[in-house]
Amino acid sequence: MPMEEEDDQFDSTLLEAAMSLAASKGWSNISMPEIARHAGLDVGEVRCRYPFKTSVLLLLGRLADRSALIDDGSLGTSRETLFDLMMRRFDVFQQYRAGVLSVLKTLPFDPLVTVILGGATVDSMRWIAGAAGIQTSGIEGALRVQGVVALWTYALRSWEKDESEDLGLTMIALESGLDRAERMGLFRNAVSLKSETEGDETSNLLTSEASDVSFNDFQDGK
Repeated sequence: MPMEEEDDQFDSTLLEAAMSLAASKGWSNISMPEIARHAGLDVGEVRCRYPFKTSVLLLLGRLADRSALIDDGSLGTSRETLFDLMMRRFDVFQQYRAGVLSVLKTLPFDPLVTVILGGATVDSMRWIAGAAGIQTSGIEGALRVQGVVALWTYALRSWEKDESEDLGLTMIALESGLDRAERMGLFRNAVSLKSETEGDETSNLLTSEASDVSFNDFQDGK
């Protein structure tokens, strides 16, 4: 087996074990050696690759990003693409739903992990935004990234409560959030993804009044 495939298998086996144990015992009640044993992996090798439990959560985020960012040839507006990318992330989270929910329950009681995951989420959303054609450079770009983070957080809260197989409630919440984000200028000057000839054009241009709305307003649910 090629080295890359071996690494992928190692990662997926470890993540599956971690989420399974988190679902049954609670994330705060399990240790890395226990996760390694449950996965049937060498404890020493796990120690070298993933020295902290938080490393496993960062792995989940990277795998979700990789799944979301795969180029499948589909083209759409920035809004359509952002919707698709976020739902692909949720599809990965859904595979480990019980374990992820266990992790989310512990975050209010673990500020350090919350800060680490918060930083990772900002980085993920910067990639997601860029892949959707949203400008992320400069001060305005940083604000747009924060808007995408707020959108993800808003949809994540709905996903936590969404027990439907098709994640219908999550999709409704995401569409609602996108409506609000569009009014606030998230897609202003976004790069069109539909064709190369449209690459220099802007899409979803809003009025100057709408573009002046703060992304904090979106996060506050206004």
